[in-house]
Amino acid sequence: MVSLSVYLVAIATAVSALIYRLGKIGRRPAGYPPGPPTLPLIGNLHLMPKEKAHLQFQKWAEEYGPIYSLILGTQVMIVLSSDQAIKDLLDKRSAIYSSRPEMYLGNIVSGGFRVLLMEYGETWRAIRGLMHNGLNIKAARAYVPYQDLENKVMLVGFLEDPDSFANHVKRYTHSLTMQMVFGFRTTSIHDPMLQKIFNGFMKFSEVFRSPAAAILDGFPALQYLPDLLLPMRRHAKELHKTEYELYVGNYLKTKKRVLEGKVKKPCFCLDLVRAQEQQGFSDSIAGYASGSILEAGSDTTAATLIGFVQALLIFPEVVAAAQAEIDRVCGSGDGDDVRLPDLNDLPDMPYIRGCMKESMRWMPTDPLGVPHAVIRDDEYMGYKIPKGAGVMWNVWAVAHDPQRHPDPSRFDPTRWAHDQQTSAEAAGNRDATKRDHFVFGAGRRLCQGMHIADRSLFLAMARLLWAFDFRRAIDETTGEEVVPDMADLTEGIFVMPQPFRARITPRSEGRARRVREEWDKVAKLLDHDMQWKTVPEGLVWRDYEPAGL
Repeated sequence: MVSLSVYLVAIATAVSALIYRLGKIGRRPAGYPPGPPTLPLIGNLHLMPKEKAHLQFQKWAEEYGPIYSLILGTQVMIVLSSDQAIKDLLDKRSAIYSSRPEMYLGNIVSGGFRVLLMEYGETWRAIRGLMHNGLNIKAARAYVPYQDLENKVMLVGFLEDPDSFANHVKRYTHSLTMQMVFGFRTTSIHDPMLQKIFNGFMKFSEVFRSPAAAILDGFPALQYLPDLLLPMRRHAKELHKTEYELYVGNYLKTKKRVLEGKVKKPCFCLDLVRAQEQQGFSDSIAGYASGSILEAGSDTTAATLIGFVQALLIFPEVVAAAQAEIDRVCGSGDGDDVRLPDLNDLPDMPYIRGCMKESMRWMPTDPLGVPHAVIRDDEYMGYKIPKGAGVMWNVWAVAHDPQRHPDPSRFDPTRWAHDQQTSAEAAGNRDATKRDHFVFGAGRRLCQGMHIADRSLFLAMARLLWAFDFRRAIDETTGEEVVPDMADLTEGIFVMPQPFRARITPRSEGRARRVREEWDKVAKLLDHDMQWKTVPEGLVWRDYEPAGL
């Protein structure tokens, strides 16, 4: 009888402890940053928006201030919604704010190999070092001819098939990155690999931001359920198979060519293969390292440029102001003294520089960023930030804060009239208010290819406006202009405008002829497969080294 009583007491104690622990799940502990009211067990999961999440996160920032918290089941998410909070934590305390929180479905799609989602540690640091060697300012000088060529191919595409402008932009950024990483070009907007990269990354992005992902991260015990009960996990596994074949397959093909001595042009995989021989990491890690650069360089820059085209239609005064500046620097009319803008013109085109900065502020491609994680307990502004919490940098809220940027929905390049910083310089500025945008991340996870993106954006914006006029499409039924909806964005961790129409026409026949002539010049450098025979020398940007050296 005594033993039964002890047994019953033990059961009652265990049940009470379980009930107590369950009762704490979903609550916001005292001392945590404020946030929306919670419900037992689920916390704020029921409030997570299924679409346009950045707008809801902006509303919460307006209500709860520069730092607030969301309780997502067992997971805590700290949201930083001011430039100073991002600087103070992700930059200044990067030693403890550079890891990643649990992202279960995202890692299933990635097989645990995607650098973007890796926890801060030895593997991540090793890959980060390889990327730095291949993308730093000195190494990136070798990629300027690639940018010049692919830009001119894009201009021809706009000339011959303007209705497919978004696809021409995607091919531009994808082909450039393919050359930087693998050493060969993407020659057509219909290239299967191009389609796979953009479609695959969009599907990954959708899975990453799905309600199922939030629930599985908030309640890790559910991760043990069979696939039959988790259709999103089955979907994630299928995506991984396709993604693995693409990324690792690309790398293995290039690795074979490198070892056979067939890769002669500068590319990231040349160094990656050598590093693999020395360090012994797997083909899977190497494949995803190269694939990560490919997806980052292809998708985000393309999305920014497509957003820029949309801005030109919504705010036509930008077209007139930009073309006036370009003509002042490069010549007006169609005479022999008129030339195509090049990278050395950037210091003389502050309005175009403003277009670059404003594009990344007005429509940031990563409106909520990718959460960091803190590896030990910390405190900020009197609030406790617990070890393991996700830390989100609320890119959209900062970019559209009217106190920071008056009339934030207006695309206004003159905001940056006196800001001559590159993206890298702005990101490293000690004064948080002097950072122009937050698209490229923060702290130790700051994008290392910022200067390459800056070049690609400048060339595209300056040359497209040099060659073409951008006008709104006409509704065939009403005869009225169609103004694109700036709020109509794709869903996911990375976004871009939903498809929209535009009327894109050459500014003159003389400029159309010049576009064809410029293409004819660079086409002579390509073989019958439209790959490089030889790469021209001397294409440099004086922001980084004197022109002509």
